[in-house]
Amino acid sequence: MMDLILRQNVPSLGQAGDLVRVKPGYARNFLLPRGLAFEATEGNKKRIAAETKARDAVAAAERGAAEAFALQLQAVSLSFTAKAGEDGKLFGSITTSDVAEALANKGLTVDKRKIELDHPLKQLGSHTVTIRLHQDVQADVKVHVTAEG
Repeated sequence: MMDLILRQNVPSLGQAGDLVRVKPGYARNFLLPRGLAFEATEGNKKRIAAETKARDAVAAAERGAAEAFALQLQAVSLSFTAKAGEDGKLFGSITTSDVAEALANKGLTVDKRKIELDHPLKQLGSHTVTIRLHQDVQADVKVHVTAEG
């Protein structure tokens, strides 16, 4: 068995910075050539500790920026007008692309893949749309859909 320190998260093995014990073949043929791990020497332990500290600092900065942006997004309320039938169902729907475009018009750039809609909005009324900005940070945006004309 070999002791290794993981440089990156490896599914079913461990997280970056973990000390793991694996079979020599797995280490030689998979983990080491792909740069996913280092041998667990004292020098490499210090190296991984420095990389982990730098990665944590970057993650904290990203999370802080995401939280600040989430506060901006939660203050926003979007309004859409669409043709609708008498029962309140829309002829068409409001999609993630529509929400991203409306946010861009307000000066807030959000990737449409970060907007979480289980299904496109097809009803009149008020809806809450969740935007995932970071793995731990999300913002809820109010969306109001009114009938056209």
